[in-house]
Amino acid sequence: MTNQNIFKQINGNIAKLVSIPAINTSLTLAARILASAIFIGAGFSKLGAGYAGTQAYMVSVGLSGELLPLVIALEIGGGLALLLGFQTRLAAFALSIFCITSGVLFHSGADPMQQIMFMKNLAMAGGLLAFTLLGAGRMSLDGETKA
Repeated sequence: MTNQNIFKQINGNIAKLVSIPAINTSLTLAARILASAIFIGAGFSKLGAGYAGTQAYMVSVGLSGELLPLVIALEIGGGLALLLGFQTRLAAFALSIFCITSGVLFHSGADPMQQIMFMKNLAMAGGLLAFTLLGAGRMSLDGETKA
């Protein structure tokens, strides 16, 4: 058996496994939980003591600090929508645009850590675009039958 056939067989087995409704539903829910956590946490971290520092950082890159309430609302609201599977395609699309935009604005420098953060933002956008395409799945407020 060639390596290509081995990988074809493994991929086929994974496809069969995830076609089982209970597994598909569980994996889709787990993906939403994992993807939403960073946005919910980031949004709440900007409230209270984190507000002034975040606002100053926004101003340092040429943005108005008055945009911060919108950022917080998008992170918390979009994160919760993704978590609950409510208007998932819209929330995921908005969050993907946010990830790309904030990556370019805040993490496009030459510093290696900023480059890692930029790539993290792009990776999150990719996952969010998958939710935009595929929806929230069965165990969601959207109640989609395909995931």
